[in-house]
Order: sequence, then C-alpha cells, then structure tokens
Amino acid sequence: MSWMELSLDTTNEAVDWVCTLLAKNNYSDEIRITKYSEQSLAESVADNESQTNWDLSINLYLPNDVYANSRSTEIANLLSSLERTGLSTALQMAVVEEKPVKSVLANPLIRRIGEKFVVLSADTPYSSESAEEITLRLKPSLAFGSGLHPATILSLKLLERYITPAMNVLDLGSGSGILSVAIAKLGANVLALDNDIIAVEATQDAVLRNAVEQQVTVKEGSLGCGSELGHWLGGDSINNVPTVEAKAEFDLIVANIPARMHIALATDYQQALRSSGLVILAGFTSDYEEDLAVAFTNAGFEYVDCERQDEWLALAYQLK
Repeated sequence: MSWMELSLDTTNEAVDWVCTLLAKNNYSDEIRITKYSEQSLAESVADNESQTNWDLSINLYLPNDVYANSRSTEIANLLSSLERTGLSTALQMAVVEEKPVKSVLANPLIRRIGEKFVVLSADTPYSSESAEEITLRLKPSLAFGSGLHPATILSLKLLERYITPAMNVLDLGSGSGILSVAIAKLGANVLALDNDIIAVEATQDAVLRNAVEQQVTVKEGSLGCGSELGHWLGGDSINNVPTVEAKAEFDLIVANIPARMHIALATDYQQALRSSGLVILAGFTSDYEEDLAVAFTNAGFEYVDCERQDEWLALAYQLK
C-alpha cells in the first residue's frame, strides 16, 4: 500500500509541542525524528522559509486512503501555530510507495540545560564528563515528547537554582516526569501529581528509569480546585480526579501547566506551601505575565525570579 508522508523541520524545543499536538489529534502511529539534513534545507528554501538553523526533521505516515487528505489537512492546521512562531517549517505532504527503513529515532540528542543537567533518551550511551553533572534519562512518548520544550528548560534552570536537599516538593502536572526526576536528583523529596493517567504512567517510567523511586511518589490527582479544571492541555473534562488538600506541606511547588490553571490555583498554592515557600510557574508565554503577577500578589506572594526563552518564561514567586 502507499502512504501519505507528512514532514517538517523543527527546533529541539518544538519537539514536545509537535508530539503533544499530534496526541491531541489522536495520531497513534510512530513519529520518526531524525537529525536535520541538507535535503530538508533545500525544501525550506523552495518554500521561501527564511530560517535554516533547524535541528531535527520529523516524519509521520498516514495510509493513503480516502481519509488521507482530510487527516493531513487537520494535522497541518494543528501544527500551523509552530510555523507562525518560527519553531518549524510548514508541513510538507507527499505520497510514497512505502515507508523508508527506520533509522534514527525519537530523541537523537544529548541536551545540556543549566549548569548541571544533561537530558538524553533512555538508550543513549553516555559517560558523565563531570561529577557535578546530573543525567535525566527519559523514554520519549507521543504524549510528552522529549522534555525539551522551552517551558521545561526554563523550569529546570529555576529548579537548579532553588532546590536544596531534603526539601518537600510538589510537581503538579508532572507529564513526562522530567522535573520530578531532576528534583529528586538534586536531593529533595517529591510528590508528582497529574490528572492524566498517561502522564502518571510516563512519570512512573521516568522515576524507575532514573532510580529515584525512594524519593518520588507518583499519583493521579490534582491540587485543590485543579480537579475541577479539566485536562491541563485543553480543559477537556476528566472524571473522578482525586483531590489533594495540602496544608502547609511543601517547601516548593513547581507547575508546568497553562497560565489559566496557575491563576485558578494561586490560593491553593498559597495554602499548600510552608512559610516562605516558593512556587515556580511555567507553561505560558509573556502575554500572561501581568495577569499572573496580579493573581499571585493578591494571593500573598512576591516576585523573586524569572527565566526567559523567546516568548516563553518561567516565574518564581515566594510567600511573604
């Protein structure tokens, strides 16, 4: 049978978004992620794409049947926001007689973040170059990608700055588990919560893969009113999400979820933190910075720090 091949070139940081958006579109086949090549460059120039410093090429395949064109159009529309923000090329479509032989997958990168973190896929051979390095090994999944989205990177940089050994930390919306693993490897104890069972399973896998199960407890659930807010990514209804009612239990909360969720949860964060506790907020662009400042100031927090990458940012607020 023939196949509809969909392809685009992208940055390291956009891989998570591509995988997450495809998962929301119910794409369940494999995604092939390979290092960027000059062939992709030629396609970009042909399409008048101005950016040529792409890191990766992504290919996926649909059966070339009566539904192929409509599915391809749906996916192109879904990913168009990445093209508009300069994170990828436009989606290319072509009919091929067979899928090419699978070569490199999933996350061919060894990515350094901050002063200590090295993120790599589970099967990537790697010998640490320094006793100070902290390796974070993940099994990439369709729902949560490589862990290299800007929001994740910015969260890691702030965590590296503020986590101290023996802290009690909440990772709300744990997703791939990368932040929970990082927190544990910095010496803290972690409760990892997510309202998506696939995320819970991904976090559990990451915890076991990195041998930090003694420090990380993984649960399906949400903090306070978060159980009523729906899925982190789209607000879709999720039934029977357990609620964690924490009172002055955590030294630090990190949450990589949309801004509207942070605003709704500001009071719950305040109640869950111990005196002078810190919250690290990520998962949004600078458009929401002012609204978050108002919500967290009103909830008794004061601004202490920020990390930025393009339009993305992560904020640190501390209880007064």
